[in-house]
Amino acid sequence: MFIDSQIESQKLKGSIEIICGSMFSGKTEELLRRLKRAELAKQKIAVFKPLIDTRYDARKIVSHDSNAIKSKPVKLATEILDKIDNAEVIAIDEAQFFDEELIRISNLLANQGKRVIIAGLDMDFKGKPFGIMPGLLAIAEHITKVHAICIECGTAANHSYRLTKNQQLIELGDKLEYKALCRNCFFEKEDNGS
Repeated sequence: MFIDSQIESQKLKGSIEIICGSMFSGKTEELLRRLKRAELAKQKIAVFKPLIDTRYDARKIVSHDSNAIKSKPVKLATEILDKIDNAEVIAIDEAQFFDEELIRISNLLANQGKRVIIAGLDMDFKGKPFGIMPGLLAIAEHITKVHAICIECGTAANHSYRLTKNQQLIELGDKLEYKALCRNCFFEKEDNGS
């Protein structure tokens, strides 16, 4: 990938990388891949996730493919600063669940010469920008948008369609609560109210 060769060919002075997309698009898998490469390069890493994300494991980041890495669950973004130790690479999963302080902290860490890798949903279940993600996307040097496969028609999917009737913004879930849909299938279902 272009981003890997660019990062490996030069020592970055600090940067913010965002991996975004819908549910089931491989965001966490891509985050884990980049962390594995950083570990192979003997870089010190610190991995964080929101305390509320206990879907697969309370203390690990786990992809839908069951790949995992130990992480530090935190309630507030400010806790990250106290727990990075001397890490060169800071990874944050499920960024959409964090408070706005994550934007300031990400900038601060990148300005200190850290490589900050953030993964998160860019849109909520209604197809609207999700939480702080637009702010993070605005300050990032590198953005990777990954796509799932639409369960209805097989094209590239970028929407997380909620299968339950819950209208609260945050509902942790998996394939029983969500499915990936392309733009056309998503808006067709929204229009039909199904």
